[in-house]
Amino acid sequence: MSLMSIVSSRLLPKPILALLAVAAVLGLSACGDSHTKVNGGTYAGESGANAPYLDVGPLVYEVQLSRQLNPYDTEDSAYLEGLTPVQRRLGPGEEWFGVFMQVYNNGDTSQLAASPVSMRITDTQGTVYRPTILASTNPFAFRAGFVPAHGRLPELNTVAANGATQGSLLLYKVKLVSLDNRPLTLHLVDPLDPSKTASAELDV
Repeated sequence: MSLMSIVSSRLLPKPILALLAVAAVLGLSACGDSHTKVNGGTYAGESGANAPYLDVGPLVYEVQLSRQLNPYDTEDSAYLEGLTPVQRRLGPGEEWFGVFMQVYNNGDTSQLAASPVSMRITDTQGTVYRPTILASTNPFAFRAGFVPAHGRLPELNTVAANGATQGSLLLYKVKLVSLDNRPLTLHLVDPLDPSKTASAELDV
């Protein structure tokens, strides 16, 4: 038993000790709340299980999953569909990294989603990565455009929405050294108001 426990048990009445214990349990459980709304700062998701809803302007973004991709894996090779030979080539010490995103529009009018080119990733050393733009033939790609009123991206009953990740893909070439400089952080910017931003720490 710790000194604090001994002092507490001798100095505090049992009802107060019981209340403190309940408060401690509630505090710990609150740390695991999922879908926490944030406008800025970071949040470390756990394979998408506790991914936050990120408010960026009139839209809400949610990272479903982020992970390294293996081009020789059957599932992962589909995410690389439509890349040109030049795009497909990885440099020394590079690896594919995918971020799968959902976007929600809870308003009554269509809204412009953030452009993929603006969705940068940084590591703890300040290295910046921007996504590889995927071909129009890739059914998983996150694309610039409008989200309809009370709609979402990817749209329901599409390949991306029905896929394993249920999100649209942002594809990055990331240096392996950056995986040692974690966490990687995704940065989002409202295309109509650059002052409105959010960020989220990513799984690796």
